[in-house]
Amino acid sequence: MTSPKSIVFIGIFLSLLGAFLFYKLSYKKANSEKELAFFLNENTFQNGDIIFQTSLSNQSQAIQLATNSKYSHCGIIYEIDNQFFVFEAIQPVQLTPLENWIARGENEAFVLKRLKNSAQVLTPDVLQAMKKYGETFIGKNYDLAFHWSDNEMYCSELVWKIYYTATGIAIGELNTLGSFDIENPIVQAKLIERYGNSIPLNEPVIAPSTIFESKQLETVIEK
Repeated sequence: MTSPKSIVFIGIFLSLLGAFLFYKLSYKKANSEKELAFFLNENTFQNGDIIFQTSLSNQSQAIQLATNSKYSHCGIIYEIDNQFFVFEAIQPVQLTPLENWIARGENEAFVLKRLKNSAQVLTPDVLQAMKKYGETFIGKNYDLAFHWSDNEMYCSELVWKIYYTATGIAIGELNTLGSFDIENPIVQAKLIERYGNSIPLNEPVIAPSTIFESKQLETVIEK
């Protein structure tokens, strides 16, 4: 039987542990908000930038393993009414406030990349064309099967198609589903879950990692 002193000790220990964890999480959150505020005040983010993170979705690990990259999600930065948003394909395709988007990723870490000649390419007219084309996808379902049709959208497909349609620039070359590292058991399990035994290995695919590694882009922030 646990003695009264032991119960008191355990209670004190758990209280102190809870207080420590609360302080640590609060400090981390405050520090992240301070960093983001600094970037915003310094006008670091620009219309048309592409932002990457490690998603916490249930398919993130499979994407990371198949593409040999820790980045599994991406979107396009837009400034609307003096507030920054990320245009992204989740469920459904939508605009998400930048702060919310960052908070949703692993450790609130992200990488911001920009077209190297963005000042020349991303004119107000081109940015408007990007937004107008992107609006045709708002509300569409997330494409769990990674098809190359416009009926549904996955994150990197949305980014690639917007850039290619509005600027004529291919941010990364298209691959096929079969060209990725799909032998890993976790990847195989996810593919079988989505396709059964009829995996479309020749389906055109653009991965977040392919856009991330594009030589058309330069890194602005790596946090």
